[in-house]
Amino acid sequence: MAKKTVKKKAAAAKKAAKPVKKKAARKPNAAFMKPVTPSAALAEVVGPKPAPRTEITKKLWAYIKKNGLQDKKNRRQINADANLKAVFGGKSEVNMFAMTKLVSKHLK
Repeated sequence: MAKKTVKKKAAAAKKAAKPVKKKAARKPNAAFMKPVTPSAALAEVVGPKPAPRTEITKKLWAYIKKNGLQDKKNRRQINADANLKAVFGGKSEVNMFAMTKLVSKHLK
């Protein structure tokens, strides 16, 4: 029995001694960070300056939180005010996952 535990320890030491390969740092996709221009309806909410999609989404969420437009019971639903109704195609209530699809129609 003593030989088995010695073999197991030696095998474990070999595994631990292998050099660990470092992964290359993740590079951001340049197309993803490319500034896009919001439409006039979306510019009412996020501003008229071109910005990357990530920034537009951040600004949109800041607007939703600031104006308390997230539904109190079902946090996934966004209750649109007059500005967001134009962006959401006239819908008064939109699911947060469908929101990005609707917003992408207002970006060039």
